[in-house]
Amino acid sequence: MRSKTQYPLNLKVIICGFIFAFLILFGIRSKFSSQGNTSTTTQTQSSSAAANPTQVVEAASCTPLSSSPTCDKIPPTIVQAIIHYSTSSITPQQTLNEISVTSQVLQKKSPCNFLVFGLGHDSLMWASLNHGGRTVFLEEDKSWIEQIRHRFPTLESYHVVYDSKVHQADDLMNTGKAKECTVLSDPRYSKCQLALKTIPNEIYEIEWDLIMVDAPTGFHENAPGRMSAIYTAGMMARNREDGETDVFVHDVDRVVEDKFSKAFLCESYMMTQENRLRHFTIPSHRGSSSNRPFCP
Repeated sequence: MRSKTQYPLNLKVIICGFIFAFLILFGIRSKFSSQGNTSTTTQTQSSSAAANPTQVVEAASCTPLSSSPTCDKIPPTIVQAIIHYSTSSITPQQTLNEISVTSQVLQKKSPCNFLVFGLGHDSLMWASLNHGGRTVFLEEDKSWIEQIRHRFPTLESYHVVYDSKVHQADDLMNTGKAKECTVLSDPRYSKCQLALKTIPNEIYEIEWDLIMVDAPTGFHENAPGRMSAIYTAGMMARNREDGETDVFVHDVDRVVEDKFSKAFLCESYMMTQENRLRHFTIPSHRGSSSNRPFCP
């Protein structure tokens, strides 16, 4: 997730475009929500004009060019994202088409709960596209967390320890077929070896609307690999009270991401694949849906 590759300028422009598109939607929402308050606002400003001229001057200085009675400022987090991606020579690892898949879901669901395995150059973008919601990042590298916190203190991130290795993937795949790994259970108390138990308790208790698996490191044999992250993301989705969770897995051109996403997020739940990104929509397996098979 922390690619150092420098991408062409047009990708940087597109990323900023995503954020500007959000601002347009933000403005439209604000305009409609303020129409009902137009007369009240006008009367209040008129009645206070004589008593407090300074207040009137301040209000006038914030008069928008449109007919809308409000003057909404760009949220500080959005401003920071625009400036960062406009001036940085390092852009997110995902391609424009890959980013678009998740962005389209965020446009429908945000503000929402968005959990991301990995903390990287695209983190500020994801948090900005989910403005008003909660976006949490889980990262394996403590020093990298400190670097990002220093630069972007508004991002919420937590350190996670993985005890698996990529070279164990085949054994873990066989382990995942056992009954204890396919019954619905809280990952914290699961007997399945694939269940990730090192995440802060609060993270397990939240119903996540979107989950992105773009970490931990998985490009060499001694790396942690994403076996547990993919399995746990799927169990979190199944454990919600109702509704469904959109789960995204990046780097599915690699063996682990390919096999584990199909096995534990289920091919029947896969909505689309764009280049190296797969999108799954996993429904709740609780309540009236408790009789669902692990994979339909």
